[in-house]
Amino acid sequence: MTLGTTRNQAVYTAIQELLQEHPDYPIRILCELGGISRSAYYKWGSHVHTEKEDFHKMLAKNIEQLHGEHPDMGYRRIRDTLAHDQGIQVNDKRILRICRKKKIQSILKHRYNGCTRLAVDPAYIAENILNREFTAEHFNEKWVTDVTEFKYGTGTEERAGKVY
Repeated sequence: MTLGTTRNQAVYTAIQELLQEHPDYPIRILCELGGISRSAYYKWGSHVHTEKEDFHKMLAKNIEQLHGEHPDMGYRRIRDTLAHDQGIQVNDKRILRICRKKKIQSILKHRYNGCTRLAVDPAYIAENILNREFTAEHFNEKWVTDVTEFKYGTGTEERAGKVY
């Protein structure tokens, strides 16, 4: 996976390989088959490698290494670690873009904060009497309900509350 912004990289590479094997194939027809313009292919072929691309590759390698050592670090902490430990000053949006291209995500451990029962105590789970048989022969034979709790406000006593 490249870090560049070339959209049809696979098509360009395929055309280039076909032309190396069969130099007599016309480029115009190969570009039409690939769905790209001939000028776009020539522009891709005459691309000059820049220092910025080398920097992005080095940055991506450092990000992958940091993520391998600390998979719980997000892009902001990766940026802070790069700045503090390695002296690489970059914007966090650049780190985020590279992480997205390389499919690097932090591993988060979420705690279950159930509002009606404790997650560790299954005694609050009601018995499944209905067993998903919702049809009834007479009215008022089967009743079901759901109690949902919403917390609102801030942490102080007068501004916090719950709605059921």
